[in-house]
Amino acid sequence: MSDVKSVKAVAKYIRMSPQKVRRVLNQIRGLSYQEALMMLEFLPYKASGPIWQVLYSAASNAKNNYSMEKKSLIISEAFADEGPKLKRIRPRAQGRAYRIMKPTCHITIVVESVN
Repeated sequence: MSDVKSVKAVAKYIRMSPQKVRRVLNQIRGLSYQEALMMLEFLPYKASGPIWQVLYSAASNAKNNYSMEKKSLIISEAFADEGPKLKRIRPRAQGRAYRIMKPTCHITIVVESVN
């Protein structure tokens, strides 16, 4: 085992509001890797899918790059930053146009080895 204790994975430009992603991240922060995967599997939120993928990627990075055990990982940091907003236009009455902002976010998860 190397001296590296924390490993991270990032998913960028996820087409979802960061506020909705943070609601799920707050529930899994501090949990072990296996508990978090199980919880994400059964949470009724759309954000659970991309978060599951990032968490799995972080654990795979730890295993393949640093020879850490997946069972001994805990989620030390999990946050969602705001990405660029996609600007769209909605036609309205009398030739007007209303702007629609479609948010994106960047999800970052950092896992640490307990040992």
